[in-house]
Parts: sequence; C-alpha cells; structure tokens
Amino acid sequence: MEPQFSLYNTLSRRKEVFEPLTEGRVGMYVCGPTVYGDPHLGHARPAVTFDLLFRYLRSLGYKVRYVRNITDVGHLEQDADEGEDKIAKKARLEQLEPMEVAHYYTERYRNAMTQLGVLSPSIEPHASGHIIEQIEFVKRILEEGFAYISNGSVYFDVEKYNQQHHYGCLSGRNLDDIVLGTRELDGQSDKHNSFDFALWKKASPEHIMRWPSPWSDGFPGWHMECSAMSTKYLGERFDIHGGGMDLMFPHHECEIAQSTAALGHDSARYWVHNNMITINGQKMGKSLGNFITLEELFTGSHKMLAQAYTPMTIRFFVLQAHYRSTLDFSNEALQAAEKGLDRLMKGIEALGKIKPAATSTVNPAELERRCAEAMADDLNSPMVISALFDWVRTINSAIEGKESFTAEDLEALKATIHRYAFEVLGLQDERTTATTGRDRVTPLVEMLLEERLKARAAKDWAASDRIRDGLAAAGIRVKDRKDGTDWELE
Repeated sequence: MEPQFSLYNTLSRRKEVFEPLTEGRVGMYVCGPTVYGDPHLGHARPAVTFDLLFRYLRSLGYKVRYVRNITDVGHLEQDADEGEDKIAKKARLEQLEPMEVAHYYTERYRNAMTQLGVLSPSIEPHASGHIIEQIEFVKRILEEGFAYISNGSVYFDVEKYNQQHHYGCLSGRNLDDIVLGTRELDGQSDKHNSFDFALWKKASPEHIMRWPSPWSDGFPGWHMECSAMSTKYLGERFDIHGGGMDLMFPHHECEIAQSTAALGHDSARYWVHNNMITINGQKMGKSLGNFITLEELFTGSHKMLAQAYTPMTIRFFVLQAHYRSTLDFSNEALQAAEKGLDRLMKGIEALGKIKPAATSTVNPAELERRCAEAMADDLNSPMVISALFDWVRTINSAIEGKESFTAEDLEALKATIHRYAFEVLGLQDERTTATTGRDRVTPLVEMLLEERLKARAAKDWAASDRIRDGLAAAGIRVKDRKDGTDWELE
C-alpha cells in the first residue's frame, strides 16, 4: 500500500489524501522563473516549498519526475498582449543577444538555488525550446473550436469555453466578475472580448524573438508554454501542478482552460500553491520595486538589511512558516531564524557526545511519529522543526546525565534526525564548512583546552581563566561539564 499524506488542493479548496496516478511514481510540474533579472527573496519561497515536496515524496519511496520550467525569450510578461518582451528589451538596452541575457540570468538563478540547498529538478525545459509543441497545442484548441484567428494572432475564446466549462474554477471567480474587473485596453481590437487571452501573438516589426507559424511570424502567449511542456514530459494527466499563489489567476486558470479545451479534461489532479513573502504587508516582487535579491541577502549589501544572512538561514526562515501562510520579511525575523538554525545544528552536533547507557529513559520513536504526522499533514514543516527543537532539549538533558539512551536507541535517534533535518527539510550545517573557519580552528582550540585542563589539575585557576577568557574574546565559548569540557563558536 502506498504511503498516504494530505495536500491542500486549491482546485477543491480542501486537504485531500494524496493518491498518485501510477503506483510508486509521481509527476510534478512547477512554474519556474522568468529570467530577466537576478533571483530575489520572492523566488526562494516557491523553490524551497516544492523542493520540500520533492524531497518528501522521494523519502516516502516514490520515483518523482519533477519538471520546473524556465520562461526565457519570446514571451510577454504576465497577461499583457501588447508591449515588449522584457528579456528582449534588456538585450536591446545592453546591446546583447536575447539568449545571452536569458542564459546569464538562468545561471544566476540556478547558482542561487544550489546555495539554498534546492535540488535540481528532473527536467528543466525552456519555453523557447518548445515552440513546436506550443504551436501544435494551439492547433488542437482551434480544432476544438475554443479559439479564433484575428490579424495573425490566435486568441482563446473565454466566453465560448465558459458555456461548456467553468472558467474560474481554480480561483473561484465567475465570468461576470472577470468582465467587470477587465478594462478595455488600446491595441486589443483584435479580440472578441477584452478578457480573451493570446495563444499566439503576431510579432510587431520591432519584436526581436519570433518564430514562423501557420498564422504569422510571432511568439506564444505566456500561458501556453506550461500547458505544452507539462503534457509533453508528464502526459495528458499528471499528479501535481505547483506555483506561487500569485499565479493562480490568470496564469493557472488559463492553463486549465487551455488543457481542457485541447484535451477534454484538466491535466493536473492536485493544484498546490505557496503563499507570498511580504514586506510591510505588500507582496515582494520586481513589479513593486520592493524586492531584495538573494545575492544582496547573502552579502548584506541592501540598505534594508542589518547584516548578511547565509543561504541556510534563508531556507530555515522559509521552512519555519507553513507554505500556505503569508511570510513577512524583517531583519528581526531573519535574525531569529539564524539563531534558531544555529541552536538546531548545535543540538544535532551534540548527539555525538551522548554516551550509550544500559537503558533508555525516552523513546526516539516518538520523534519519528511527530515528524511523520506533521509532514503527512499538508507538509507542516513548522511542526517538524518544533519537534526537532523539543528533542534538542532532550539531547542536552542526556549530555547532562538527566536522560539516557541505549546504543540502539541512540542510533535510531540519529537516523530520524538526519532524515528529517537534512534529507526532508534539506538543511545543511554551515558551521562546519571551510568558510566558517571551524575546521581550521579546531586543532588550536583543542590544544588550548588541553593546556587549560592541565592548569585546572594543578589548581592554577588564573591560567585556566586566562585561557577561557582569551578563547571567549576570539568568539569561542567554553562550557565545563561533569564529564569534560565542550566548546562552540559564538
């Protein structure tokens, strides 16, 4: 029997027990970035959220095909049917080829994701590499009668679609509300209705990136890439489609309409959306100009930052909140995440100092139960972190002799903590990397502590205190315990 857990399905607006289409296998498609600028904090949340889901599915034994697309050249941003492709615009201003701009920022995004501990997806297709598939998808929609050609462009007929299906099923909107909320724009006279959206757009003379099609030299609409690429790599029916909540309307709504029009049914069975990172209550993003790039976070170079924050601090910050809750940025919140992560890593490191006993006073199976139940309840990472912190206290109690573990239970505890902290949550202990300097100072610290031990044995308290105070001045805290001396970098 397959392991079972619940996911909040945006389409049904409730938590549902996850059941894959194919036993032991999961197909997951997630909307990736539009690569015309440096990755920012807003990019971190969906990346970490769906990395968590990817890791968790694999930990349950599923074989996962995780597809995350790259929106590169040839597309207009969001639902605009007029204007200039932002990558092409940047290329023109910087006198570069559009593909140079796309490649540069794609690599910047990938490097930032690697620093955040985000695993590479199984497939990372580029929109510009799947123009043929997008053209074929548009043809199918035309054949089914849910689109029309106008002056070389192809538009989706939302009103006709809504007569047979429900346009707005994902976001909970109805067409009357959409009509009231849609304004007429100059240059949209080719449309039957202002709320229709482009499947294929005829390129204006100044549009750099264009491809031949049966209708014109042009480029696909923004929504078309995901419908075409998800079905190409995952089939006409697949398990999970994910992305940020800001994509729910219009992007994902249009995807559902396109897929249903072409295939007769929606492709994805579960729609999963992460909530936004906000700053002062506003969504953080390029369009609002209130974003902080990940590089600025890692270096502390942005004016809003009190200090630099490591990639794992950012990851921990994201995981401390449930993926469906709003996460508000502040230096105080990031500093708290930094301290919390440090405390967790020190607690895990302290596992190696516990000496096995003849009996156990606590049962490590309790940690496994709590973590498993939390993850099975719609990926409740904050509850997993809470359980791990509770057991850090237990670990410290065991070091002080207040609790005990048999050798077998101690190994079981280590395995459980490793699985959830490192494999599922994807955390890393940055303190032990070469950049922190801990590995380099360890021999020197151990030598000084040995000299201090000799001074204490000789009751030379002044020398003992001098060594301790000197280490403290260097940022190394010494802890005297009943069974010896411990130390840590502050």
